[in-house]
Amino acid sequence: MKSYQKLTTAVPQPAAYRVEEEGAAPTPAGRGKLAPWWVGSGLLVAAVLLSTITVWVLRQVSGGWPGPALPPKCLLVPESHRFDCYPERRVVVTQELCESRGCCFIESPPPAGGKRGVPWCFYPPDFPSYTLESLNQTALGMVGLLVRRQKTYYPRDIEMLRLDVEFEADTRLHIKITDAANPRYEVPLEVPQAMKRAENPIYSLDFSWDPFGVLLRRRATGTVLLNTTVAPLIFTDQFLQIATSLPSRFLYGLGEHRGTLLHSLDWSTLTLWARDVSPTESFNLYGAHPFYLLMEEGGDAHGVFLLNSNAMEVALQPAPGLTWRTIGGVLDFYIFLGPDPNMVIQQYQQVIGFPAMPPLWALGFHLCRWGYGSSNETWQTVRAMRNYQIPQDAQWNDIDYMDGYRDFTFDPQKFASLPSLVEDLHKHGQRYVMILDPGISSTNPHGSYWPFDEGLRRGLFLNTTQGQPLIGQVWPGFTAFADFSNPDTHQWWLENLQRFHAHVPFDGLWIDMNEPSNFMDGSEHGCPPGELDSPPYTPAVLGDSLSAKTVCASAKQKGSVHYNLHNLYGLMEAKATASALIQIRGKRPFVISRSTFPSQGRYSGHWLGDNRSQWKDMYYSIPGLLSFSLFGIPLVGADICGFSGSTSEELCTRWMQLGAFYPFARNHNTQNEKAQDPPVFSPAARTAMKNVLLTRYSLLPFLYTLFHRAHLQGDTVARPLFFEFPRDVATLGLDRQFLWGRSLLVTPVLEPGVDSVTGYIPRGVWYDFYTGSSVNSSGEMLKMLAPLEHLNLHVREGAILPTQKPGTTSKATRGNPLHLIVALSLSGTAWGDLFWDDGESLDTFERGSYSYLVFNVTQNTFTSTVLHTSTEATEVTIGTLSIFGVWKPPSKVLLNGQEKPFSYLDNQVLTVSDLGLSLNQGFSLRWL
Repeated sequence: MKSYQKLTTAVPQPAAYRVEEEGAAPTPAGRGKLAPWWVGSGLLVAAVLLSTITVWVLRQVSGGWPGPALPPKCLLVPESHRFDCYPERRVVVTQELCESRGCCFIESPPPAGGKRGVPWCFYPPDFPSYTLESLNQTALGMVGLLVRRQKTYYPRDIEMLRLDVEFEADTRLHIKITDAANPRYEVPLEVPQAMKRAENPIYSLDFSWDPFGVLLRRRATGTVLLNTTVAPLIFTDQFLQIATSLPSRFLYGLGEHRGTLLHSLDWSTLTLWARDVSPTESFNLYGAHPFYLLMEEGGDAHGVFLLNSNAMEVALQPAPGLTWRTIGGVLDFYIFLGPDPNMVIQQYQQVIGFPAMPPLWALGFHLCRWGYGSSNETWQTVRAMRNYQIPQDAQWNDIDYMDGYRDFTFDPQKFASLPSLVEDLHKHGQRYVMILDPGISSTNPHGSYWPFDEGLRRGLFLNTTQGQPLIGQVWPGFTAFADFSNPDTHQWWLENLQRFHAHVPFDGLWIDMNEPSNFMDGSEHGCPPGELDSPPYTPAVLGDSLSAKTVCASAKQKGSVHYNLHNLYGLMEAKATASALIQIRGKRPFVISRSTFPSQGRYSGHWLGDNRSQWKDMYYSIPGLLSFSLFGIPLVGADICGFSGSTSEELCTRWMQLGAFYPFARNHNTQNEKAQDPPVFSPAARTAMKNVLLTRYSLLPFLYTLFHRAHLQGDTVARPLFFEFPRDVATLGLDRQFLWGRSLLVTPVLEPGVDSVTGYIPRGVWYDFYTGSSVNSSGEMLKMLAPLEHLNLHVREGAILPTQKPGTTSKATRGNPLHLIVALSLSGTAWGDLFWDDGESLDTFERGSYSYLVFNVTQNTFTSTVLHTSTEATEVTIGTLSIFGVWKPPSKVLLNGQEKPFSYLDNQVLTVSDLGLSLNQGFSLRWL
């Protein structure tokens, strides 16, 4: 009889193919023999068996179990290890229903709060699965055949599966399971193709023969990263399921959801199906990211990516274990071995693509609201910001700029001066961004609205099963939906944008409602019967239907049916939009999208959606932006001060302080609520907001360099603390603080009515960003003063931050002298770098049109080394050098051998001003 191994993480499988050495042919580890893992844990297993069977016998004698006697094999499975055999929602699972699936049924007390708990219906150890019938070597790995001889409880089992294994890199493994006989839908994502087999993989791979399973270990530690023998593999036409043990409970990723950064494994289910809904705990939100990062004991990390775009849910349980369930496509897994979390995210992005380099102005402050009401009122807000000299790079408009909420129009009365406003923004070194929706108004008289007429003529909209445009309802009323899976739609989108840009020369685009959102369920006529709109299994989506507040899953698109492409809609629109902006402006595109999918960082950033003006929403923005850092979309932020509801002065001040350190910083507000742009508040609050924005602008050289590193090699920008301190278990659950890069710690106030904040300071020396005063931490929670006008920022020892005298725009800031901040380590060393280009041209790094400098301190000597230079570097100077942590007062300072005036403070800060050094010239500065 087949037997599923209990969830252990230190043992091989009973009947396994062992793939250990490069070039070795896979051989069965044994069939029908006592498995090796029994030798090491046989006594424990025997004890569990004996005690369980004793309990079972006693209960039978006493007549304890109601109904039919429960088989001993079911009692063997501990509660935390019960993998759900009846995951359907809105169904009361009875013993009869459960046993009709061949599964075990044991009632458990329901958890408090209506949450799901221990499944009553779960797989027995001998539930039928696939058998690995053959396994052969290939140039890159192996190919195998899986066979199922007993049908499951879902229709259309695929009885023969092809297993492809590719050892793509020493730290990357690719495992793909698909139909052996017929092609199936696969995500149209460009992924790298390995050219040769990994020579020294840091993992070892075993296969269980019968039942089929994968056992993946980390060679250095022996830690079992994947063990898929814990539950049966199911692969039917519209229900695919595979489960695994996990080596720890420290799991992150799997977006888009609202919650803590560290997921709870207490029987929680995360659904991935793009949906327009205000961020709410437990709901599936705007994007789908089937990727998780897991921290192992000891500080190693690995990641798993399931390349699948169908509706999906991921069930987590305290064993610890995880179950993937999806209703289409194939099981296409990439596993990234790190071994540290930064490397895992880099390796993930090597597959999905590195993020685009944003223009510098994208990193400035953005201001928006729905409900300005007119271009003149929008202009007044811009003028007020200038009047108070509050930094601002971009002014935005929401849908109220449009004529009847129709794309590619503007209201000829209320927004008549919009072209003049944009011209004025450009004169002041500022930018204009407007919103676009993918729903195209379909009710205008023929010949009066070119976008719909032309889209209809070219056949560029989503169609019903009858071949007619699917009509839903969004802001302009009845709408058709652009089909961005069709390359011809990209050309039509470009032409529409070109026509509008001729009147309103916008600089960036905000693409919203692109889940796609629909005010109806499905269409004006609902959705047709059938297994696309009513599949055999529907994941736990909000609304209990795939068509809830979106279009029918059966809608036809050029690339496939919407059932397969729904989660890709925002990605495909972002790709079309970025391409159009490049062709129109000839510069780096700036796109912010609501719906996202893996690889979207190549084309757009993301904002976290329609949040509320509440303190908890401010907190939840931190795990939100850190999760998108894991997903390869570093240009991310939340609506500062909250979108819906009315903010308070205290909340908005604290949120502006936090939001000034979102990689993408935009204050956005809804209509019919109090204004929340900085000029409307009291002088004290307004000044606090202005000052923290000036701090952000002073750090633009540092932030821009972080984005360069993200673009070049997949580094994160906003970073969880555990990325830098993976062996410090105290950091694994921290999501009320974060880092910029590896060296700037942000500790915001997230509660009302306080003048202090408690934050974790990891082990080492940290310096106050503003004063240079040091804190030598043993790795502890510290209480810090935080009056309303103050945000706590700390610089990590060993770092050098390039900063700049701030201006009120990024363009004005660019011309100001640089101020280099050196944070010495206890050993007196430090390192930093600076990437500098013109801030907006395409492919500057790839073309060599940039400057790159490395800063280094050792033995009381600061050195600036120019590794690459361009003409832009001649336009800026290094004005000041501040060195934190100089233990004793210097007697003299030498710049390139020449003595230089300096100042030294009691808090051990050495400052040398008026350097006047060109950025494109290396130099050294020594203190004696």
